[in-house]
Amino acid sequence: MSAQDETEGRGLVGRLVGNAYLLLFFTTMAWGGNAVASKMAVGEVSPMTLTALRWVGVVVLLAIFARGEIRSAWPLLRPRLGILLLLGTLGFTAFNALFYVAAQFTTAINIGILQGSIPIFVLLGAYALDRTPVTLLQAVGVLLTLLGVVAVTSGGTIERLLELRLNLGDLLMLAACALYATYTLGLRHRPAVSALAGFSVLAFGAAAAALPLAAIEVAVGLAQAPTTTGWLIILFVVAFPSFLSQLSFMQGVKLIGAARAGVFVNLVPIFASIFSVLLLGEEFALHHAVALTLVLGGIWIAERAKKRRPPA
Repeated sequence: MSAQDETEGRGLVGRLVGNAYLLLFFTTMAWGGNAVASKMAVGEVSPMTLTALRWVGVVVLLAIFARGEIRSAWPLLRPRLGILLLLGTLGFTAFNALFYVAAQFTTAINIGILQGSIPIFVLLGAYALDRTPVTLLQAVGVLLTLLGVVAVTSGGTIERLLELRLNLGDLLMLAACALYATYTLGLRHRPAVSALAGFSVLAFGAAAAALPLAAIEVAVGLAQAPTTTGWLIILFVVAFPSFLSQLSFMQGVKLIGAARAGVFVNLVPIFASIFSVLLLGEEFALHHAVALTLVLGGIWIAERAKKRRPPA
């Protein structure tokens, strides 16, 4: 490679790393792709095995690339080690375990759309824990998002809703979202360290908690060793939804701030729906479109209300 080619290559990488919008689009595409990966993993690798190998793989990558960050931040990390390990267990291990089990019973489209309920769980949790005021607009946003969740879980039919024949996978996904919201609220107690150093401890906690789950899966005879396709899925979820997307999201937050970057998370259900149709051939029905509109509209209204609220 010539010196000119090398300089141009570095310039291209610099432009990509410096463009927050490209980084955040990549992040949400990777997270949306995780919904499709969870469905593709059915029959290729068992859920707890996938969860354990995912976070062990992330820990290996972090041990290679984040050692310096962890070492320098250790004096601040050590006093909060317990809470960080617990948060990693809730937000990563428990969330992913339920996420992958849910894929055994519901569609990737449903999984992607139901992820949109996480901001609403956070809003309700903040009110329950700290009595954070909820404005009228935020209440409207919550109601719209809940209607979207109902549209997904009822399959768009009044009969199914009245008979309370809810899909087990949808219920598991809602439980996973509630756990992730708990993790999000718990992040208020994280120490003032770099995002990468904090993420490293969370990932270690996730891996430590996932290994016993995988062992139980083996003990009860439900474990399935990864097939060739299963290993490819594991490599994907380690590299993209878990590692590279975290780094790109951190960089995006650094460039445009957490508030603006957080709005991009609303794209996850959209990408999940698109990928589910294109890669899995799932049907995108009218009730999915209605649910997606309600969930994203509810989140948008709640975010608008948050921005209009005067500072305390």
